[in-house]
Amino acid sequence: MLPLSVTLASGPPLSAARARITGELRQWHRVTITFDGPELAEDSQPNPFRDYRLNVTFSQGNRSLRVPGYFAADGNAAETGASRGNKWRVCFVPDQTGTWSYRASFRNGADVAASLDPGAGEAGNIDGVSGHFDVGPSDKKRPDFRARGLLRYLGARYLRFSGSGEYFLKGGADSPENWLAYSGFDQTPARTHLEQRQGEARQVAIHRYEPHARDWRQGDPDWRGGKGRNIIGALNYLASKGMNSVYFLTMNVAGDGDDVWPWTAKSERHRFDCSKLDQWEIVFSHMDRLGIMLHVLTQETENDQLLDGGELGLARKLYYRELIARFGHHLGLVWNLGEENTNTTEQLKAFCGYFQALDPYDHPIVVHTFPGQYEKVYAPLLGFEGLEGPSLQMADMKGTHAETIRWIDRSSGAGRPWVVFLDEIGPSHTGVKPDADDPEHAEVRRHALWGNLMAGGSGVEWYFGYRYAHNDLNCEDWRSRDRMWDQTRFALEFFRRYLPFPEMRHSDELTAAEGAFCLAKPGEVYALYLPGGGTSSIRLEQGRYEIRWYNPRAGGELQNGSVSSAEGPGVRSIGLPPADPDRDWVALLRNR
Repeated sequence: MLPLSVTLASGPPLSAARARITGELRQWHRVTITFDGPELAEDSQPNPFRDYRLNVTFSQGNRSLRVPGYFAADGNAAETGASRGNKWRVCFVPDQTGTWSYRASFRNGADVAASLDPGAGEAGNIDGVSGHFDVGPSDKKRPDFRARGLLRYLGARYLRFSGSGEYFLKGGADSPENWLAYSGFDQTPARTHLEQRQGEARQVAIHRYEPHARDWRQGDPDWRGGKGRNIIGALNYLASKGMNSVYFLTMNVAGDGDDVWPWTAKSERHRFDCSKLDQWEIVFSHMDRLGIMLHVLTQETENDQLLDGGELGLARKLYYRELIARFGHHLGLVWNLGEENTNTTEQLKAFCGYFQALDPYDHPIVVHTFPGQYEKVYAPLLGFEGLEGPSLQMADMKGTHAETIRWIDRSSGAGRPWVVFLDEIGPSHTGVKPDADDPEHAEVRRHALWGNLMAGGSGVEWYFGYRYAHNDLNCEDWRSRDRMWDQTRFALEFFRRYLPFPEMRHSDELTAAEGAFCLAKPGEVYALYLPGGGTSSIRLEQGRYEIRWYNPRAGGELQNGSVSSAEGPGVRSIGLPPADPDRDWVALLRNR
């Protein structure tokens, strides 16, 4: 722990205030400043989460970022389980090297934590504490997000890392949605009422992820003498398959799982569990190291009216603030306003506005809804500056390609191109089956995976249907879909290795093959996905094009087909793939 240079503002309460810095003082690394403030407990009156507010402004030159802080009990609650203490904390990720200064604002008063007014309430004993620290360059390497920087929306249909400049394509897990209902977290009780629908696979009372115990490695994090190793191991496995995203609910009270919440009790709305959230943070920090994005689902359809009747009221403001204060520093993070969301357009816009006001890193915001509700939910948000895209749920995965194109084109036409993710495929009882039931995953690969990517979509997460083992609520072993992760990786590798995909557009009209998908930068490069194999012709611009083939079922290097090149302009045949002409292939044409 490094001592922080501290300057105290005038006034007697400030003389006792202290602050310390921990963490690596490097660009894109978490810098944690812990203040000694009033000693309180999670159940104290006044309420430390509601009636106190810590904000810290970090400055460099003429730039400044205001970062919300939080009550941290004894400062080590993940290990001690403490609910009482005098530690108040802020987490900051510097985006530039050099000297940074900071100044704390600490206010107290009724409901002050929900206020955006800097002068609300009265100054407390941390108010005015200031200091500075020097930041050096990161020493990390890919896939660690600290080697790449903050994942941001920059006005285009792909998210981009602000450090490395690389574009992001997503591949990951949508199930289990109650991923945080894990036995290693404090105050995470097993479900006592397990309702099973007809044909539904056996439910589990709480996640243990025991099949992933073997994936934990020496040096990986845990807490309290070994807790947490299974969930950390699960992440290690997923990363080893080349996946980079996990979808999870931070609150599902009264929902399908009814087993995840950040509060001190399921019925509580204004007090947060310090030790549980500290343990979540250990897991989320490991995700940063592995290069796995946090896809944070803040609510689901059964509870999107739970907080303030669906409005942006006190409980919702406190909830959002705690999420941002504790986890907003993570570099790869997308906020999702809700699964199968039923809030009104006005409410969604208000939620976006509150996130934008509090989140200093401007993380992307998306929203998920029912397949039949796209026009109702998404259309009124086209062009709105607070939303970066839809989180698509497809009842019929065969419509993925067309639906992705639809929202890419409509959002571009509205002046704000959306990042279009595919996050759930139906039918709900099926989704992606286990390898044991569907070892080839041919339909998912053809229609969902390549359907989204070849439309210009930003990638996928896989939902597991309730009739099958290891489903959306009871999945214990991500190896149950080992082959699906492989096929997802093959698709992502093709895009990253061979395509300037941010410069390409869906161009299905250039090919004559029925059901084929074409992504093109005319005159330079064309990718043609043939879901049923065979051959096709394609309309080319002027040039001589090398023709190579990629196997989406096995990945690997490019291969030669029956025709090695084609000359444009005009409509030309691409020939046949190297083998298995009745199976899906990708043809790649590059102007040489």
